Amino acid sequence: MVQTHLIGLHGWAGDSRAWQPWAALAEGRGWQFSRAERGYGSLEPQQPSWDPQATRRVVIGHSMGPHLLPAALWEQATDAVLLASFAAFVPPGREGRATQAALRAMDARLEAGEATALLREFFREAAAPQPPGALPPGPLEQGIGSEGLLRLRQDLDRLGHTTGLPHGFPSRARALIVEAEEDRIVQPSSRAALREALPTAEVWVLPGAGHCLLDPELPARVIGWINHESC
Repeated sequence: MVQTHLIGLHGWAGDSRAWQPWAALAEGRGWQFSRAERGYGSLEPQQPSWDPQATRRVVIGHSMGPHLLPAALWEQATDAVLLASFAAFVPPGREGRATQAALRAMDARLEAGEATALLREFFREAAAPQPPGALPPGPLEQGIGSEGLLRLRQDLDRLGHTTGLPHGFPSRARALIVEAEEDRIVQPSSRAALREALPTAEVWVLPGAGHCLLDPELPARVIGWINHESC
């Protein structure tokens, strides 16, 4: 009987293949690992559901990923791991106006047929300070079709309208926030707002890490945290 079930959710412009190291570690413990897929590239969209026999249900979401999980699934979660994520992506005030302007400019470039150039720039910033070649395979290698382009644009709009924790987030969930010290995508004030929204969460700050958290030891550390092991 499966007692622990994990669902991994990738962020904007990513895909589910990034979870392979995580899935291997979880399955090595006899746990179930399901991967949500938004379908920006050639992979078909997929939204997993919880194993009804699981007694521990863990959401692991990177960046925007937690905001793409339906509320009905969040409501059943017992644990949450938020990787380089946020409550509201757009901070208040002048900083927020600049962020909204950047999102509109990105959408305009997608509409103008500049998806490849835009995503290359985005991945460079998301990987930094490491090179983009350190990233796992993603949708860009597969080619962005019309449906994937539509989803990218829809989710940019969604980014601009996130205002708090994901809908359905369970108030009693055990939570871990993993921040990237050198994150160039999520503003410091947005990271702080997530900590404020989850005052009982454990917080890790990875020194020198960029938004994509390209630390090969991180999956094992998080799996240990899920299992209440000392880290």
